Amino acid sequence: MTRISLLISTFAALLLPSLAFASADAASPIDMTTTWFGISALVIFVFAYALVIGEEMLHLRKSKPVMVAAGVIWILVALAFNSVGDTHSAHTLVQHNILEYAELLLFLLAAMTYVNTMEERDVFAALRAFLVSKGLSLKSIFWLTGLLAFFISPIADNLTTALVMAAVVMAVARDNVKFVSIGCINIVVAANAGGAFSPFGDITTLMVWQSGLVHFQEFFALFFPSLVNWLVPAAIMVMFIPNEVPEAVTEQVQVKQGGFVIIAMFLCTIALAVSFHSVLHLPSMLGMMTGLGLLKLYGYWLKKSEFNFEESFQGNTQLDGSPQGAPFDIFHQLQRSEWDTLMFFYGVILCVGGLGALGYLNLTSHLMYDQLGASWANILVGFLSAIVDNIPVMFAVLSMMPEMSVNQWLLVTLTAGVGGSLLSIGSAAGVALMGQARGAYTFFGHLKWTWAIFLGYAASIAVHYWISGMAF
Repeated sequence: MTRISLLISTFAALLLPSLAFASADAASPIDMTTTWFGISALVIFVFAYALVIGEEMLHLRKSKPVMVAAGVIWILVALAFNSVGDTHSAHTLVQHNILEYAELLLFLLAAMTYVNTMEERDVFAALRAFLVSKGLSLKSIFWLTGLLAFFISPIADNLTTALVMAAVVMAVARDNVKFVSIGCINIVVAANAGGAFSPFGDITTLMVWQSGLVHFQEFFALFFPSLVNWLVPAAIMVMFIPNEVPEAVTEQVQVKQGGFVIIAMFLCTIALAVSFHSVLHLPSMLGMMTGLGLLKLYGYWLKKSEFNFEESFQGNTQLDGSPQGAPFDIFHQLQRSEWDTLMFFYGVILCVGGLGALGYLNLTSHLMYDQLGASWANILVGFLSAIVDNIPVMFAVLSMMPEMSVNQWLLVTLTAGVGGSLLSIGSAAGVALMGQARGAYTFFGHLKWTWAIFLGYAASIAVHYWISGMAF
């Protein structure tokens, strides 16, 4: 092969995926909802998601059933399109879904690596040690952990935030089961509420932002509704906490070398992602990956500065899996990303995309948004998010793409984000804390306060309507 022909074939290989994605909009779903293709795909998805919901009981990682279901559903989609003589649309549609997943994957991979690196540098451990050594009362700990969860989750993810704050609650009052339970509920509600008014606070807000339906600065209109969502149940629950001052826990943790620099780099990376999206009109994940590259370069400097050729690096294992005393390695933090969660997103996006290709999302959009109206449909999304994970629910709404105003898109962003607080299994933060505070924070313990959380949910929607001036 000549150099010219090699060059031409290389450019063709680069352009072909772009051409395929560009034609994704030309490929339209077909109505197969009443055929055996559609019914079989729906049954497979429901069965797979039932296994996801039973993850805690079955000890089966949530990514496994949905990844298999995604493959089977797209086989049915291909057979359905082939049955009507269309051999191209299924391929085009699945490529479009994969592109959406790739952008989400790379964005989250960069964010998770930053969070893992801050954890390895003992940033969160130092914060926990600072709080538990202050000798605060139970009520003060309740308010402080909730407040920090609310304001940290918009920057870090709500899962990490909830785990750090719950560690504070358990360190202060491990033997007080009632306080640990209420404290964990407060943290879950606060972390989910805080994540709702920031594009970086939750996967659902990130998806809405990346879709271009809501601009970065417009999310902050949800600040007061989100704050009310947390404050209403918190004000009720705090009345049931006794005025006790537990003995202070003496703990001293120093942030490792470069920890504060990495915090600053993370904030700059977020600003870079916003700039790529809003100013350059490029995918935000490109800014995040550029920031990850900078972190890797800084990690190289940290590794060189910590390295000691005379040290054998044997003994205990550190949090990131590396030997005790070994120099910093950014790839250990990359490996520690939540790969089960990332693979779960792959399965969910392709499952929902496959059902959409068979006509189910058009049908659902008609039943919800055309029959109920945007307001009631978006409020219903919050209740669905408490039962089913908010990620497939939001991806389904985005795939339906109903015609709504910005304020309605903000409403569905709010309800999808905070609706998961109604049940302990409704959010990643709740599921994680059930494992961390096993025996103290339980499904039924959370359920006892669902009525108070619902009052906050209703109040947050009312505040959003009041601030935005929308008519119901």
